[in-house]
Amino acid sequence: MKSNVICYKPIGIIHTPFKEPKGVPIQPSAARGIEGKVEVFPEYVQGLKDLEGFSHVVLIYHFHLAKPGSLFVKPYMDDEYHGVFATRAPSRPNPIGLSIVRLVKVRGNTLHVKDVDIVDGTPLLDIKPYVPDFDVREVERIGWLENNIHKLSKARDDGRFIIE
Repeated sequence: MKSNVICYKPIGIIHTPFKEPKGVPIQPSAARGIEGKVEVFPEYVQGLKDLEGFSHVVLIYHFHLAKPGSLFVKPYMDDEYHGVFATRAPSRPNPIGLSIVRLVKVRGNTLHVKDVDIVDGTPLLDIKPYVPDFDVREVERIGWLENNIHKLSKARDDGRFIIE
């Protein structure tokens, strides 16, 4: 019988100006211009070959400071509870985060990035190139966010999902 446990090993650490979750922009588009560095551990550096040819990368990471997930959450941009899978809340059954950031340059084992909405010290699980032809789709609806998307530019983490 197969195990139900899946283990991932971090490939690096994300460094940003945000020393705690509270106050962090909640999406990269609300973090324009905020700089960070992604430190890739030495054993993975060869995997960075040719990455600098891309303007944006997808960072996949572990929400290491998020409290255990609930199936109903009150997201940052609404006062109503929603199913966790209809949100991007960090407290989820598998606390995995995803951010598309601008890649400024690669120097050795360090990616210099902009538009970072991630807490300093966050464990990095993977990096993928962002390719609009692969990833962009026409979207007809955005659910409950339709009436709340205007709040994005000012929305910040208020600490509701942090481990206490």
